[in-house]
Amino acid sequence: MKFILSSLKLLKSLQAMSGVIGSNNTLPILDDFLFQLGEDGLKITVSDLETTMTVKMQPDMVEGTGEVTIPARILLDIMKNFPDVPVTVSVAEDTLAVVLRAGDGQYKLSGHKSDEFPQIPVMEDTSVWEIPADVLATGFEKTVFATGNDEIRPIMSGVLMEMKENYMTFVATDAHKLVRYRRTDIRSDVQASFIMPKKPINQLKNILGSMGDEPVKIEFNRTNASYVFGDYKLVCRLIEGHYPNYEAVIPANNPNQLTIDRQLFLSAIRRVAVFSSKATHQVRFKISGQEIMLTAEDIDFYNEAKERLTCSYTGDDIEIGFNSRFFQEMLNNLDTAEVRLEMSAPNRAGILVPVDNQNAGEDVLMLLMPVMLNS
Repeated sequence: MKFILSSLKLLKSLQAMSGVIGSNNTLPILDDFLFQLGEDGLKITVSDLETTMTVKMQPDMVEGTGEVTIPARILLDIMKNFPDVPVTVSVAEDTLAVVLRAGDGQYKLSGHKSDEFPQIPVMEDTSVWEIPADVLATGFEKTVFATGNDEIRPIMSGVLMEMKENYMTFVATDAHKLVRYRRTDIRSDVQASFIMPKKPINQLKNILGSMGDEPVKIEFNRTNASYVFGDYKLVCRLIEGHYPNYEAVIPANNPNQLTIDRQLFLSAIRRVAVFSSKATHQVRFKISGQEIMLTAEDIDFYNEAKERLTCSYTGDDIEIGFNSRFFQEMLNNLDTAEVRLEMSAPNRAGILVPVDNQNAGEDVLMLLMPVMLNS
């Protein structure tokens, strides 16, 4: 088998899929790309058993058919160093030796039989959603950082995707923080929900972000979901189980409300957090009148920092502590000029929401549990 393809076009496709390859694969074949050349073009597949991704490409020239797996690391390393030139890939039928020719260079590497390469799961009894790529990319981007890493509670290591009659919701939580990203402009006749693992989410959001509002077909059942967009298809195993009742933990009545410039707030927390305890990362928020005092201290090293900011505040004076790392993550994942922090009591969760969001169909809510204040 033999084909000719633009080096840049091939490299972009390989890089887009390379995130699926695991670092400690149990099967050596999972370190390879599967190349399948047929009459309808070239298909490249990568898998880690849980997630499988394919791309279809049309080479400039095709000679023969066949399939071979090629080691991913060495293929990517050589492709990165080619200028944008046509690359000829030839595979010997008997030895599976792979030869790449680009310009005056010739590069030979060993291919492997494709017999052991995992098959894409066959999905039955599926439901279908069609969602714009930019909505999916934003939903994943806004929530995936809040997922947990607790192996005992795998449900919290993924993002809940939920379709109701009048809106679609993405939810992630690790029990310390929670993000709910809702789109009231996305509807479907199929009302359902499933939990997406973190790894395929990160794989998808990197590609979908550049595709605008191109529709993505999501087909899913109880165990798997497939995403079809452009020339790509990703199939992944879902996280099984019932997601916690996230609405129950969101406090409904929050009379103490602080509005402040997001970038100003973020910069001040970053500075003060340098002096916080490395164990708790606690920053104390003392709010009274139209001012907020940020305080952090590390009593083990006698470090302390204070910074005063002007804000707009309604409610009773309050003193509350938050994990500064989590708070910075949330502020970084909001993009409005101002944010509002809503609170009810020092031992109750704080709610962070954007102010004057330009997208009327977008509803973002971020919840953060407080940390116990040092006496």
